[in-house]
Amino acid sequence: MDDKRTDAPLRDDIRQLGGLLGSTIHDQAGESVYHVVEEVRRLSKEARAGDPAAAAELERTLAELPEELIVPVVRAFSQFLNLANIAEQHHRVRRSRSWRRDPEAAPLRGSLEESFERLSDEVDGEQLYEAARGLSIELVLTAHPTEVSRRTLLQKYNRIAGLLDRQDRLDPIPEEIEDVHQALRREITAAWYTDDIRRERPRPQDEARWGLAVIEQTLWDVVPRYLRRLDRQLYLRTGRHLPLDAAPIRFGSWMGGDRDGNPSVTAAVTREVCLLNRWMAVQLYEQEVSRLITELSLHCADDELKQAAGGAWEPYRQLLKEVRARLRRTRAWIDARLAGETPPAEDVYLRAEELAEPLRVCYHSLQHCGAGVVAEGRLLDLIRRLSVFGLTLMRVDIRQEAGRHSDALDAITRELGLGSYHDWDEAQRQDFLVRELASRRPLTPRDFEPDEDIREVLDTFDVMAELGPDSLGAYVISMAARPSDILAVELLQKEAGVRHFLRVVPLFETLDDLEGAGAAMERLLDIPWYRRRIGDHQEVMLGYSDSGKDAGHLTAAWALYQTQERLVALARRHGIRLTLFHGRGGSIGRGGGPTHAAILSQPPGSVEGRLRVTEQGEVIQAKFGLPGIAQRNLELYTTAVLEASLCPPAAPDAQWREIMDGLSGIAKSTYRGLVRETPEFIEYFRHATPEHEIGLLSIGSRPARRRPTSGVESLRAIPWIFSWTQTRLLLPAWLGVGEALAAHLDRDGETLRRMYRQWPFFRAFLDMVEMVLAKGDPQVAAWYDARLVPEELRPLGERLRGQFRDTLDAVLAVTGHATPLEDFPVVQRSVQVRNPYVDPLNLVQVELLRRVRHGREETLLRPLMVCINGIAAGMRNTG
Repeated sequence: MDDKRTDAPLRDDIRQLGGLLGSTIHDQAGESVYHVVEEVRRLSKEARAGDPAAAAELERTLAELPEELIVPVVRAFSQFLNLANIAEQHHRVRRSRSWRRDPEAAPLRGSLEESFERLSDEVDGEQLYEAARGLSIELVLTAHPTEVSRRTLLQKYNRIAGLLDRQDRLDPIPEEIEDVHQALRREITAAWYTDDIRRERPRPQDEARWGLAVIEQTLWDVVPRYLRRLDRQLYLRTGRHLPLDAAPIRFGSWMGGDRDGNPSVTAAVTREVCLLNRWMAVQLYEQEVSRLITELSLHCADDELKQAAGGAWEPYRQLLKEVRARLRRTRAWIDARLAGETPPAEDVYLRAEELAEPLRVCYHSLQHCGAGVVAEGRLLDLIRRLSVFGLTLMRVDIRQEAGRHSDALDAITRELGLGSYHDWDEAQRQDFLVRELASRRPLTPRDFEPDEDIREVLDTFDVMAELGPDSLGAYVISMAARPSDILAVELLQKEAGVRHFLRVVPLFETLDDLEGAGAAMERLLDIPWYRRRIGDHQEVMLGYSDSGKDAGHLTAAWALYQTQERLVALARRHGIRLTLFHGRGGSIGRGGGPTHAAILSQPPGSVEGRLRVTEQGEVIQAKFGLPGIAQRNLELYTTAVLEASLCPPAAPDAQWREIMDGLSGIAKSTYRGLVRETPEFIEYFRHATPEHEIGLLSIGSRPARRRPTSGVESLRAIPWIFSWTQTRLLLPAWLGVGEALAAHLDRDGETLRRMYRQWPFFRAFLDMVEMVLAKGDPQVAAWYDARLVPEELRPLGERLRGQFRDTLDAVLAVTGHATPLEDFPVVQRSVQVRNPYVDPLNLVQVELLRRVRHGREETLLRPLMVCINGIAAGMRNTG
């Protein structure tokens, strides 16, 4: 298809939404504001086109903008960028539908049709069926301080997307066209009058409700449609249907369970969030059962159903009414628990199987009576939802830092007069932990009264015992480095009386921890008690964020690849199944990027039908906010995991490994030489970016720093990357890459180019760096330096901008592209469309930062926050 022709509807949508926004600004903010916005827009476009006079006039105009005009001008550009995002998301769905309608078009890359057709040529039907039936993919939704848009605005934006969809699908008469136009005008006007920023920092419970909203508003309906498509393709290629209880994709959550460095997440919060999840699940199931009661008025039934329904004339309705009544009792029981009461769990649904059983009875009865076509409708969708979502929609992971468990055990051993757990070496700790795990007696004294911090750790394990396995997923240990870190959590579960132990998942994050992960897991698996405990399955989490912040993007990416290889080899030696849990963020520097390419670039043997991955911050809305895009992303996960399992890439040869070792060493030296060893770097970072001001945004329940120290090492990876994204330098994603590539290009550039063409890992890595460099703009970063950075620190900024340009040259030399994103024209045009709207926001932000830092904070903080939101919308994957 011709890209320009097929993108014409996108340009029409952006023109329409931009025009409606312009008329809204004119009508609601006044003609003078409208004219300033239009003049700034004109100057910005001309400046981007290369007019130096327009660039100078744009800078002067925005620097002299009166305070009363700052907020409406910033909001105008911010809202346009959000509307452009909506139009682009809708256009992705439209192009996908158009592609499927065209009988001459090849199947869309990564779709179920394209992948099943291709895989059918590679493997036999039985292999394909078994691989699809055994898929275990879990998407873990997390809340992070990069999702800057308020939920109330996101809901308006989703309604705008729905109106664009309605506009496309109508065979309209003029009145219907006008109805859609007026509805769009109303939504855009309502958005204009809605505050862009939160007045209060959200609580973990609020974040959990946002995650539930994604399921309720999108995934609840998308999942059964996705499973129908998967079932159809599987039957077409293998002659066999998906089992009734198939759940190739499930959903987890860290919202309300991630307490690593977040004092707002307490045991009480985790209990409340798990109950909220259960309450929403019951509400959704009750609605579906009520619809089935209306639909299933049939009286034909098999003996099992007749008996279950007590001989009623309309047995399906009778049985389902009993199910609905029990669901209502369950909801009332949850309401009482949320109110702080402890009612007995009498005749309520506690396990998904209890609800699934009567639904299966109805399904099999319909099949037996010849009404299978009815069974395959709403009833089958509900059974499949139950397999995917369970009775809690998302199981909540608990995450805690390893040191907190050591602190708790230290307090206990001191109380018992056994000495200090902290003072013991690893061998002593392991001996103690294994001995106590094997013991039948409790360890903790009944009258033990620890301090508040230790009490909170122990209370969390008590809540785990109370909630049970249906509500909870894994227990993830941050900063895990040794076997005792894992055994400590196992012992604390035993002490709390957890009947069904949560699987304990070590998270290896820093470069040193990644490099030592294989050896640490080897020592752990050599412990007989632990080997018996896990059976034949071990899960390990890999941290992309802190490893990148620790050693730079290139070094972290290669370390993560090698760590996976070592863990795969370890699992095979020990005869266990391995699930790798990828802690990826939205930005490239935190492991973000296109799903399909990322999974297919993993080492051979690292997937094998099993994958867990975090979906963080604004990525949740981008991937699952609209039904069409959500379905596409579920398919991409499915097809990528299938392909990586059935047709894994070849392992890189020895020469390529040697080259990667060399590139990694140069990149790490360059990165750490600047970030850790350049004395003026921290001061430059604080002046040149809005790092401090981002911490004032009410965009997440978790603090920006783990510890109250001033260095980069204590700063969380998200604000570290977010700060550089705001200035468009995007340093964490590319620093060190250019120097490493340039050094090898001088020696053997052709081998690098062959690696790019033939090795999925290297290609995916460089494509992502190229995308970052295309979004970046060193000239914009120079604006920040000129107004905010002391003169003695400016040479450092000039050096970094030079490194940015050199890195782009080196990347293009390897990829063979004349311009960035040459192979991705849609993304290239998206960046080009956004630049004239993001540039004014950057210029205004520079001026606002200058004024705020000179003491005029009270009146300017709000426009600065709006500005940060707008730039984040323009840059998309911010953290």
